[in-house]
Amino acid sequence: MERALTDVSAATLVGALDVSLSVAATEFQAPLPFAFAVIAMGRFGGHELGLGSDVDVMFVYDPHEGADPETAGRLAFQVANDLRKRLMAQSNDPQLLIDADLRPEGRQGPLVRTLDSYAAYYARWSAGWESQALLRAEFVAGDAQLGARFEEIIAPLRFPEGGLEPDQVREIRRLKARMEAERLPRGADPNLHTKLGRGGLSDVEWVAQLLQLQHAYSVPGLRTTRTLEALEAACKADLIAREDVDALRTAWQFAARIRDAVMLVRAHASDLVPTDMRELRGIAYVLGYTPEDSGRVLEDYQRITRRARNVMERVFYDAG
Repeated sequence: MERALTDVSAATLVGALDVSLSVAATEFQAPLPFAFAVIAMGRFGGHELGLGSDVDVMFVYDPHEGADPETAGRLAFQVANDLRKRLMAQSNDPQLLIDADLRPEGRQGPLVRTLDSYAAYYARWSAGWESQALLRAEFVAGDAQLGARFEEIIAPLRFPEGGLEPDQVREIRRLKARMEAERLPRGADPNLHTKLGRGGLSDVEWVAQLLQLQHAYSVPGLRTTRTLEALEAACKADLIAREDVDALRTAWQFAARIRDAVMLVRAHASDLVPTDMRELRGIAYVLGYTPEDSGRVLEDYQRITRRARNVMERVFYDAG
């Protein structure tokens, strides 16, 4: 389902971008003086969208030679802003909840930047978490050549030559521990939170991303935006045991399926596995359990994620 939802979202975005570019060119009464590209981020870039997922993106443009920088910047912002409005508007097409907050400087930064501006920022100011976030960056719409040039610029950050220094590994572990302590909603059971809880989606993804940052420079298979593909590549390179990959994959897939089932049952997104038996029966039905086995959903989730958490703690926190 994740890949299908991503493909549909990408196709919708491509169509909307064509319209936004055409509208801007018509108003400008001339061909636009820049190339424009959309970079998928997060679960969108990882081909892992679920029901109700936000669509994380970044916008990049590159003025043509001789173009007026102010005019190009104004028009590029117009295209990006118009694209967001089109995708988030209620219509016959699927609504996409566009999130551009992973861009440099987050909400405080420009919505759209030139390629040179991205290059300058990442060379001078980028933080470690941004290198980790860029592991999922992938061109999705617009000018393919510009998208490829953007990916070339970020390659040294997400696939660092020689891997990570020990202090960088410690910082990633510190960030993960801090996220577990601070971002889990107050009162939420950490054993039942599919995204940030023990053995949930985040645990699996951080294992994969640490392996990528440490070894992608020498293991080409790790240069992927997709979590499960990265784990498979790490296994083939003898960086992680097959049984550990199996445990992580099973937990990631089960957590993702439960999130989608919760969306269908509740009609709104939630990261918590419900404990109400009526909701559990609905989720069990969506997941293919028999009515008499509804109670097993909680048991299976806790058993599967407990095993994944044990792997995560050993591989992520204790690995040399």
